[in-house]
Amino acid sequence: MHNEAQHKVTNQKRDHRPRWLHVWWKIMDVRVGIIPLPVYVLLIATITTFVLTGKLPSEISVAIAVLALCGFTCAELGKRVPGLKKFGTAAIVATFLPSFLAYRHFLPEKVLATVDTFTHASNFMYLFIASIIVGSVFSMDRRTLMRGFIRIVVPLGIGALAAAITGTLVGTLLGLGWQHTLLYIVLPMMAGGVGEGAIPLSMGYSEIFHLPQGQVFAQLLPAIMISSLTAILLAGLLNWLGEKRPHWTGNGVLERQPARTLEPEDHVPEHPDSGTIAAAAITAITLYLVGLLCHRLFSLPAPVAMLFIAVLVKLCRLISPSIESGARVVYQFFSTAVTYPLLFAIGTAMTPWSALMSALTVPVIVTIVCTVVTLVLTGFLVGRVVNLHPIDTAIITACHSGQGGTGDVAILTASNRMSLMPFAQIATRIGGAITVTGTLLVLTRLH
Repeated sequence: MHNEAQHKVTNQKRDHRPRWLHVWWKIMDVRVGIIPLPVYVLLIATITTFVLTGKLPSEISVAIAVLALCGFTCAELGKRVPGLKKFGTAAIVATFLPSFLAYRHFLPEKVLATVDTFTHASNFMYLFIASIIVGSVFSMDRRTLMRGFIRIVVPLGIGALAAAITGTLVGTLLGLGWQHTLLYIVLPMMAGGVGEGAIPLSMGYSEIFHLPQGQVFAQLLPAIMISSLTAILLAGLLNWLGEKRPHWTGNGVLERQPARTLEPEDHVPEHPDSGTIAAAAITAITLYLVGLLCHRLFSLPAPVAMLFIAVLVKLCRLISPSIESGARVVYQFFSTAVTYPLLFAIGTAMTPWSALMSALTVPVIVTIVCTVVTLVLTGFLVGRVVNLHPIDTAIITACHSGQGGTGDVAILTASNRMSLMPFAQIATRIGGAITVTGTLLVLTRLH
């Protein structure tokens, strides 16, 4: 009775609030991405005024505001493409529209300078990847995690081999020549992106074939860009297929068997406090720093080292359930709030539109599409054989043809499966390293 009376009093108080206040609250609940509509309008007005007065501050708060405004605007445009919003168009628009706008000088130079400086100086893409990897690894069941890492190697290996054969045959039949197709189109697509793939490949080709590295790099880059775009499109298509055939997908869970029920001592709290979330965040950053140290000491890519360390920590139960719950919240925050601003930064600062346009010939595009489709289709079929969810396996194999870490973010965003980031990093980093190393070793012996 007391609670009912208190509830009535509360309702009476709410009824005495001005009507305009309720209307305003409803407007505040309308969001562009994560930004409340009035805040969105205020952001546009403020940033525009800064640009027009010629003084856009270079501090971190301004950079975050610019990335959030532009990233979520592009994403909302992508989500409203008629008939295509379920096919990953939000990620595609958030990545490639900024690249086009920057190329055509439709974005203010001061905005571009702010985004470019912040992106390269802060390297915040790796903060994002660290948070996603650690959060998703710590949130997984241990046995599922271990079996998934072992089994994903099979579809990745078979898929890469089938894609290399198919791509080379198609390129040869279209008149590109088998050697050019293999070395300058097919292998760069699966080399792990630009920094870890195209650059070391171009250096190796330059020394082996006695060519200028810049010339070689310019030939490798278009294949990587277009293959990444193709993989993003296929990831969106796979997400749509998963909605139509739910028995083919685990919606971000790789194994087909249901995860075991957690034991009482493994119970993860649902609502961690702010201190626990902060502890999980600094844990993720620390593991990334350990990865950086491994890179300096052993030349192992930092994300790969961090991934293996996070898996080892999880398997050995070195992190308490409360920290695991905090890591899950960190993962959810970065996945929700940072993905599209990051894609906008990638589009403007790391995706040259001119490189995409330079490869727009029918034989090259057909070769790239056939290679990526073969990689994804093989992953789908082999995934079923090794008892993995075929759609999720196909998405991971698609990451093998993406633009490195940036491609992983875009592909998993398009497929709405960011929890697969640890497996995507295996495909991109380790698969790319094997591709680059194997290619250069064989060429050195043959040439």
